[in-house]
Amino acid sequence: MCGIIGVIGERNATPILVEGLKRLEYRGYDSAGIAVLARDGEILIARSKGKLIHLENRLAESPITGLVGIGHTRWATHGPPTEQNAHPHLARRTAVVHNGIIENYQELRRELMAQGVTFSSDTDTEVIPHLIDLELDQGLEPADAVRAAICRLQGAYALGVLIRGTNLLIAVRRGSPLILGLGEGENFIASDATPLVPYTRRMVYLLDDDLAVLTRTSVTITDMRGHSVERAVKISHVSADLTEKWPYRHFMQKEIYEQPTALGETLKGLISGPDQTVDLHELEGDIDLAGVLAVNIIACGTSYHSGMVAGYWIENLARLPVSVNIASEYRYREPPSMPGTITVVISQSGETADTLAALRFAHSQGQKVLAIVNVPESTIAREADGVLYTHAGPEIGVASTKAFTTQLMVFACFTLALARAKGQLSLEQEREWVAELVRIPSRVEQVLLLDEVLQKVAGQFMNAKGFLFMGRGTCYPIALEGALKLKEISYIHAEGYAAGEMKHGPIALIDAHLPVVAVAPRDPLFDKLVSNLEEARARGGRLVVITTASTDEEMPFFADHIIPMPACGLFASPILYVVPLQLLAYHIAVLKGTDVDQPRNLAKSVTVE
Repeated sequence: MCGIIGVIGERNATPILVEGLKRLEYRGYDSAGIAVLARDGEILIARSKGKLIHLENRLAESPITGLVGIGHTRWATHGPPTEQNAHPHLARRTAVVHNGIIENYQELRRELMAQGVTFSSDTDTEVIPHLIDLELDQGLEPADAVRAAICRLQGAYALGVLIRGTNLLIAVRRGSPLILGLGEGENFIASDATPLVPYTRRMVYLLDDDLAVLTRTSVTITDMRGHSVERAVKISHVSADLTEKWPYRHFMQKEIYEQPTALGETLKGLISGPDQTVDLHELEGDIDLAGVLAVNIIACGTSYHSGMVAGYWIENLARLPVSVNIASEYRYREPPSMPGTITVVISQSGETADTLAALRFAHSQGQKVLAIVNVPESTIAREADGVLYTHAGPEIGVASTKAFTTQLMVFACFTLALARAKGQLSLEQEREWVAELVRIPSRVEQVLLLDEVLQKVAGQFMNAKGFLFMGRGTCYPIALEGALKLKEISYIHAEGYAAGEMKHGPIALIDAHLPVVAVAPRDPLFDKLVSNLEEARARGGRLVVITTASTDEEMPFFADHIIPMPACGLFASPILYVVPLQLLAYHIAVLKGTDVDQPRNLAKSVTVE
């Protein structure tokens, strides 16, 4: 979950490292640091606790310069977020930045301490530079010393390594993402493409157990036996402009407003224009939809909620049984493998550790795996049997918005293709559903016009101690997502419930101080949801109802606030109805003064279990 940047070239590395860390700060912001090789071969380090601005201030007071450097922004795993635990970690001759977890670090730490090594941090990472130093003491060349040291590590890691007295940048990966950027007279390493696109679009995605040695003009990649390996050069299409938030106040706000475009771009890859049917021509790999007998969906967090919506869709339209699983629980249950089951894994980054582990477990059970990801060349995309991409573009805000709605769009099209392959959907029905999806980007633009209305609602409820979100059918997962968004960025406790479950416990919480937010499209379950809301109103609950009604008089009950939604078909309503919940959470967080883009204790890409 940490961010790594490294550069070797002909210009001062420090500003490149700092700018790269700004673009990576969504991956962790408990502390930050850089290390550079000075012209005399010594390693100079600057580190600071907290957000990157503290490191920038330190560097302004005490600049360090060099042509080779590594940088790191941390999400704390082992050891609290302090300056002594910030990366890079320096031994006698070696500096290291690390993303991942070293599972056997305690055993290695005891062994090193018995040999007289003194540790200055609480982290698992610090064992790595000391191990490399010991190998260098044996006379090994830098790459061989790094290779020998990491052969002793158990766990996951992406590493950037500097060694005193050399003019090299060394990178290694196992289980955590790391890519190379190939420039002109300079080369780079990074956790993802976003910090590299200002300098180069030529990227090399390292595979597990790759070790790369970078100089100013060359890159050499070997495996753990020291044998040379070839990795393809890919051209990144990430726009540098997409990683800038101007003119918006926050990345989250920008990404909420990018949803019409993102949804339209995602649809382009899924719909055949002439006949308005689903065309999964972007589906890479060997997936036989006609042979599917059951669907197993696996994800974490927001992606899990998109999988829940998909479960309703697939069961209803394709008439196939669906199980939706939290990735961190799935493989530990050791569920039996049923013939004909396809596993669908969902991850914005394509690097989510729990989801990747679940993918590998499904493969071990003989299941075909389809991945829905936003990042081409990610580990999950490479390892799945087939891939469908969300064309959301970079999502920097930690609280996911456009990634979620584009996941839903992909699932909607996948559902239609699956239903057609299973003989459950006529051509006329498919075109009807597709027409509904095609209208969604413009409908989202209409919802965004409700921004000021939702800002006023946020002002009335910003001091609430808790929220209850309710929905039924496909909008039950949307209620869960609304509660998650509010929790993530405002730190207000919120719960999402299937509305029919309210009387089985949550109704005990309802009083005049508890806002109840209802996701209420005019679907077949609408009247039942109205009854649930009447129960809440009878107990003094303060109701915010998101529905297709345009005036209070059209509603069969009284609500404190009605958020009038544009007309929308029932199939696509979950995509539309989550947008006002995103805006509500955003405005409450802004009014409370929290850090919207970098909420406490969270990081964007969860690459540790």
